[in-house]
Amino acid sequence: MEKMTPEQERLEILRRYRRLIEVWHTRKTVEDRWMVRKAFRLAADAHRDMRRKTGEAFIFHPIEVATIAAGEIGLGRTSIISALLHDTVEDTTVKLEDISRMFGTDVAKIIDGLTKIDVISDKSSTAQAETLKKILFTLTDDVRVILIKLADRLHNLRTMDVMPREKQLKVASETFFLYSPLAHRLGLYAIKTELEELSFKYSQPQIWKDIKEKIDGTEEIRQRIFSNFVPPVEKELEKLKLKFDIRYHVKSAYSIWQKMQEDQMPFEEIYNTFSVEVIVDSDQEKEKLECWAAYSVITGVYTPNNKKLRDWISTPKANGYEAIHTTVMCPDGHWVDVHIRSKRMDDIAMKGYAAHWKYKDQEKLDAGLDKWLKRTRELLKESEEDTIDFINDFKKNLFEEEIVVFTPKGDMITMPAGATVLDFAYAIHTELGNHCIGANVNHKLVPIDYQLKSGDQVQIIDSKVQLPNEDWFDYVRTARAKTRIKVAIKHERKKYRSEGKEKLKKYLDQLKLDNSKAIVAKLVRASNLKGSVDLYYYIALNKITIKNIKEILVPHESLASWVRNIRLPFVKPKIQVLGGDGLLTSEDESLVVSQAKKEVNKNGEFTELDYSVSKCCNPIPGDDVIGLIFPNEPIRIHKTDCENAIKLMSQYGKNIVKAKWKQQEGITFLAGLSIQAVDNIGLAQKITSIISNDFNVSIRSLNLLNSKGLVNMDITIYINSTEKLKKLIQHLKKIKEVIKVSRLDKIS
Repeated sequence: MEKMTPEQERLEILRRYRRLIEVWHTRKTVEDRWMVRKAFRLAADAHRDMRRKTGEAFIFHPIEVATIAAGEIGLGRTSIISALLHDTVEDTTVKLEDISRMFGTDVAKIIDGLTKIDVISDKSSTAQAETLKKILFTLTDDVRVILIKLADRLHNLRTMDVMPREKQLKVASETFFLYSPLAHRLGLYAIKTELEELSFKYSQPQIWKDIKEKIDGTEEIRQRIFSNFVPPVEKELEKLKLKFDIRYHVKSAYSIWQKMQEDQMPFEEIYNTFSVEVIVDSDQEKEKLECWAAYSVITGVYTPNNKKLRDWISTPKANGYEAIHTTVMCPDGHWVDVHIRSKRMDDIAMKGYAAHWKYKDQEKLDAGLDKWLKRTRELLKESEEDTIDFINDFKKNLFEEEIVVFTPKGDMITMPAGATVLDFAYAIHTELGNHCIGANVNHKLVPIDYQLKSGDQVQIIDSKVQLPNEDWFDYVRTARAKTRIKVAIKHERKKYRSEGKEKLKKYLDQLKLDNSKAIVAKLVRASNLKGSVDLYYYIALNKITIKNIKEILVPHESLASWVRNIRLPFVKPKIQVLGGDGLLTSEDESLVVSQAKKEVNKNGEFTELDYSVSKCCNPIPGDDVIGLIFPNEPIRIHKTDCENAIKLMSQYGKNIVKAKWKQQEGITFLAGLSIQAVDNIGLAQKITSIISNDFNVSIRSLNLLNSKGLVNMDITIYINSTEKLKKLIQHLKKIKEVIKVSRLDKIS
């Protein structure tokens, strides 16, 4: 960006502020305008001498966040003021008390919810994770905090080109892991799509660039298909005297890439890179009828694929989304996705939760979203988990499908799909869950892990002798049930505290060691436990013996054998935070890693760095990769799109280190292939011949499952690059019996 003079910058600030007022479409009184202007002046004054990493005036950022909140989400005065001031308490001398006095307690609460956490109360957590948890907890009071945070995140992503790679990966991972699913759950489809697209751009820049170029290069084809599609439909819709608009929407590079991964297809074979949207402008009383009339017209003109029909008008999605989706065949042989919505439905599709309030008199629209918010608030209020576990459980809650089950009295209970009898018992009452031994489901006796289906009537059977145990974590799906089980087990373990404490003192006396806090802490760490309560519990039950304690405190052999045999349900890696930068080369020189702490030997040269390739995603040269630091371990190398890596980066952003492959033909890495094919004599020989002979690739293992004339084959191989792997996959697809070939990330 070209540097502005002070006068140019002043005019640009005013231009952006006027733009904010223009896009503010909600009702505005004179007082509303005056209060927003007052907030703008305070923000401009507080951030006067501050610059962003881009070099531009910092005040640009809060103005743009407020503009997104007003224009793209549709929020009003309180939210606009909060967006303008959202960084003042964190980054300037302005205090929350000042905000409360000048703009009221609502604005002060929202800004407090948006302010990052620096002090960490939970030692197993990070400031990054604590801040995410704090923002999520605002759902119990004011959902506007989340909406403004989404606007803040969107603008940060729009202006992240100048940020270092580690920062880009941290922000992109947080967004993929939590913010994008939140936007989806709140119905903010346009914002969700852009959040994903920008996160994809920064996490896998080369793949994003390649797909974008292909999208741009096929624009003429899409224009031609759309131009041919519209006239016959317009003609028939006009005969019905409907008011309508027809437009087309190009799918994002990220959604196309997902489709490519899912179907293991190149870009050229993906047919639905865009969708046609038919927006019917009608009164609410007639909108459903007129949407179905439009559907009848379109499927009368073009041949529909009935398997692709989705009716979200009769049954809206949980976040309020309503539409008819179908796919039709055009005369030129192209399949076209068509989405039909009313103008009101389109507003909700774009602005989600904010539009939900605009149409709040419509009970049916509110029901799904309100139920989710109510359930979420209950989850937040009940949570006694540590921060990392809480965020992971909350994430699972975002995409769950729902079922409806009934109590013996006919009361309706909404639960996530996959919920069990035990989940249901905890949904009714904690004590009923703690003592549940089974249930009568539709008058049939079933165990506690029985998965419920919509329409089931459930009567819980309980017994006072029953108590929760660690196996129960495998039987439940809901966060509420998991939390209640953890609390019950923790309470039960406290009963063993005195017995375990006495035993430990006795053991330490025998070993002639002090019974100190440092010794207890060392035993907890070495056993991968969460705290002293768990330690005393295992000692009381003789799962940790004097022999084990001696091995830890007077080490002479590996502890792995006995640690593996103890079931430790709440373990998570503890990661230390390092600072600085630098480049180090791994021992085999196939990977260059940007180490988080410079290490040089006495000659001033970089020391060699060890790393391990993570087995959850098995990256190979050519994959975009990052490193994550764990104490006393090699740096773990993950693919940037690995689910485990995204989760860790979203919570431990300071532990990310850059990594890139070096060109080393002689070094091979483990990769996996999944092949589905029609069974035939000599098929396995054909496949292994191509791998071993044509591509000179070593096979480590081959697992084959034959069922009803189809073969599913998992093959692990040693290969040196993604480029060679892609060529091998394309070659295997040419075998006439082969239906599908895909890369396996997880290899057993």
